[in-house]
Amino acid sequence: MVNNVELLMQYITYLLMAIGGLAFVVAVIVQVIKELPCLNQIQTSVVALAVSVLVCVLVMIAACQHFGLVIFWYYWPGTVIAAFIVYLVATGGWERITGIWERTKYNRK
Repeated sequence: MVNNVELLMQYITYLLMAIGGLAFVVAVIVQVIKELPCLNQIQTSVVALAVSVLVCVLVMIAACQHFGLVIFWYYWPGTVIAAFIVYLVATGGWERITGIWERTKYNRK
């Protein structure tokens, strides 16, 4: 039982590190390309979402190639959901999510 909890905590740590790293990459790319003439008419949040989806899909393909995995159909929707989470973290959405949680959390007094 203890080994399972330790393994779960290790995987959760890896997941959070991956989300943080991908969010950093997305934020840097968006900061670099958002002032390009073809993209300055588009809202930054839309550019960030598109970059997040692109980066997450490329990372998923690269990870499957590296580990020799076959890409199944359900990897694509999972990657889009992960891209949305990365987008939220990259654009400061984490504060919005924690704000919502704090407003709805039951406070015992």
